[in-house]
Amino acid sequence: MSDDLAGKIALVTGGSRGIGRAIALALAAAGAEVAVNYRSRDSEARETCEAIRQLGRQAVAIRADIARPAEVRQLPAQVRRELGPVAILVNNAGIATARTIETITEQEWDETLAVNLTSAFLVTQAALPDMRAAGWGRIISISSVAAQMGGVVGPHYAASKAGIIGLTHYYAAQLAGEGITANAIAPGPVATDMAAALPQLRPESLPVGRFGTAAEIAEVAVLLARNGYITGQTININGGRYLD
Repeated sequence: MSDDLAGKIALVTGGSRGIGRAIALALAAAGAEVAVNYRSRDSEARETCEAIRQLGRQAVAIRADIARPAEVRQLPAQVRRELGPVAILVNNAGIATARTIETITEQEWDETLAVNLTSAFLVTQAALPDMRAAGWGRIISISSVAAQMGGVVGPHYAASKAGIIGLTHYYAAQLAGEGITANAIAPGPVATDMAAALPQLRPESLPVGRFGTAAEIAEVAVLLARNGYITGQTININGGRYLD
């Protein structure tokens, strides 16, 4: 087990399952102590923390709805009390409710933008003071191939994930001189509960003939946490679905 991220504190939003859980475990395997944020899945968050502890790292589960500014403002202080100041932030939390142009409502649009995009802004703003004080930080945000080619979920999801890329570009440009990098990961279909709820997605539609795994996405997140020269980039890991 590598320990090159030893001493670093990571906060992973939506870290109780799926891609978030895989990233939390991979960061722990690389030496980080991990705060697992979740909204409602208490048992899964506790199980993720226990798996992190079995790797010999500290872990804490923190319940907060990151679409709510008042709850987000408390997050870094909670992480600091339990583990230490946030050095690595993974903006992973998201929702994907399939809607067409004809069926989407304004409420669904607003909710998706709040959870998938505004939350990344809120949590990053809250965590930045710790990174700036240390002169070191990593902001890693989960976008989607839908940001680049529309996808199958709907306009609300595609727009929210495209916004992640723009937000990443801004933070990267503004923070590079302070030792803080900002990058996005744009996965294609990944074998998670979210993909299972979208029957429109079929493994045979991908050039590689299969969905990705959460562990494959997590490998990229660890790379970005380790590397201080990669910033402002969108890392496409999509089985050839979108060629850049």
